[in-house]
Amino acid sequence: MNWPAPALEFGRSTPPVAAALRSTLLQVHLARQASEGQQSKTDMVYQYLTGPRFRQRVEAIVEAFSSMREDLDKERKVIMKQWAKREEQIERVMGGTIGMYGDLQGIAGKSLQEIEGLELKALELDRGPGD
Repeated sequence: MNWPAPALEFGRSTPPVAAALRSTLLQVHLARQASEGQQSKTDMVYQYLTGPRFRQRVEAIVEAFSSMREDLDKERKVIMKQWAKREEQIERVMGGTIGMYGDLQGIAGKSLQEIEGLELKALELDRGPGD
């Protein structure tokens, strides 16, 4: 019986096997820990997304956007009303000016100098096709 020889060989190979086993166990433990951490984060995100806090935040954002849209629509209506009023005022001023210029042309004839912007050609260009 040669017991001492195999025991000696077993004794020499034990530290490398133990180190490899320890390293493998440590890697498995770290992988499980990371997996558990990832799962807990996933659970936390799911709880947040399905909970009332997330819904309240999204509702607050939607409410703010809706309020901004209403304000913008109100501003647009006010500005369009102002533009329409100014456009009408400009049309009246131009109509009055053109009428006065026509009256003066009727009185003075060709001796009245042409005024840029009030000649027939300029007025036709300003109106555009279909006006």
